[in-house]
Amino acid sequence: MAKAKTIYVCTECGGQSPKWQGQCPGCQQWNTLVESVNENVSAGGNRFGLIAEAGKLQRLSEVEAREEARIPSGVSEFDRVLGGGLVPGGVVLIGGDPGIGKSTLLLQSLAAMGATRKVLYVSGEESAQQIALRAKRLDADGSHVHVLAEINLEKIQATIQHEKPDVAVIDSIQTLYSSALTSAPGSVAQVRECAAQLTRVAKSGATTIILVGHVTKEGALAGPRVLEHMVDTVLYFEGDTHSSFRLIRAFKNRYGAVNELGVFAMSEKGLKGVSNPSALFLSQHSGEVAGSCVMVTQEGTRPILVEIQALVDEAHAPNPRRLSVGLEQNRLALLLAVLHRHSGIACFDQDVFINAVGGVRITEPAADLAVMMAVVSSLKSKPLPAKLVVFGEVGLAGEVRPVQRGQERLREAAKLGFTHALIPKANKPKQAIAGLTVFAVDRIEEAVLKFRDAFT
Repeated sequence: MAKAKTIYVCTECGGQSPKWQGQCPGCQQWNTLVESVNENVSAGGNRFGLIAEAGKLQRLSEVEAREEARIPSGVSEFDRVLGGGLVPGGVVLIGGDPGIGKSTLLLQSLAAMGATRKVLYVSGEESAQQIALRAKRLDADGSHVHVLAEINLEKIQATIQHEKPDVAVIDSIQTLYSSALTSAPGSVAQVRECAAQLTRVAKSGATTIILVGHVTKEGALAGPRVLEHMVDTVLYFEGDTHSSFRLIRAFKNRYGAVNELGVFAMSEKGLKGVSNPSALFLSQHSGEVAGSCVMVTQEGTRPILVEIQALVDEAHAPNPRRLSVGLEQNRLALLLAVLHRHSGIACFDQDVFINAVGGVRITEPAADLAVMMAVVSSLKSKPLPAKLVVFGEVGLAGEVRPVQRGQERLREAAKLGFTHALIPKANKPKQAIAGLTVFAVDRIEEAVLKFRDAFT
């Protein structure tokens, strides 16, 4: 028997190389080539350049554009991240660390949808008995949930086409294999082919398919990056597995807002949605504390209040430390340089630590002003006013730039009882918001001087 020829496939772009290289010749990424078995072209493929029949063309104006009715998942926070619910024929990819709650959330959703919809749970990692034990532990009604413990792609496809469920969960895509390929389950070729075939099944039969994906040690979805391009929605679980709270963020959504955030609390009965996530991300201090500043971040369509904490301490090493948790570390160094250059507040001989409370990760630049105010407060050991909320982007020239949806952020702060707001001048509301005093600034030095009494 001839030895199978091995090739090296890039996990980022799917490109192939006859030998291992440190850098992929296609996408120029480092250490992404993995060994795989060379797959032969099937007999049904177009091997001799035959011309296929032409496809049917349509004018775009003649195509009926209608909104598909959403399928409620049974979990309100899950529906929020999805953009209002599941779309018939859509494909959702959800990833996260092991044990963070992916299977638990999907089993809860299927149990809730099973009362009115036909649902299917395909498990390649657990037996039917294990799934039944989890459903019993979660007190979920499994009488309408159909379970299939199978990893063969062709059998799963046949089951979906025969049963025609409204929603099917595949847990997980890395465990499936196609008989048409000789490589092992979880390889680049198998993951790509299985995902492509399941996507065709979803689009042709109006079955919503939810794929569970493994993640790498860096937290990214395992497998080729083309997997994310095949599906309609990509969701990630965030947060610490040791915490009782879970966060789900939408990184791609063809049917809803990107960066939408869903907040859940893990209990003995599974994941439960948190209706007021701002209370989760705000620490409960008995009084005013130096180094604490509350900001309003916009996660998708929802404004959320998050506490930014800063600790500035004298450095005892030649190179002061800059550590940031929940915010970009490189941006912290930039903000400290701006603070020194335009406000005369130096931290070059201080260790600076920044933390976003609650394990949330903030990527938008609206946190700039809040980070700088928290740093100044900690450095001077003077607390900011307890009911102050801050947001705004800071440029290298020291200017405070506006952020999107400033009115919604202010209204959310006022609703939660905040009485003062420090914001960019361009975000100042034309009409006063009841119970909220707004301080609008153009530059960072002006923002520091607004509260100079607290810093003297």
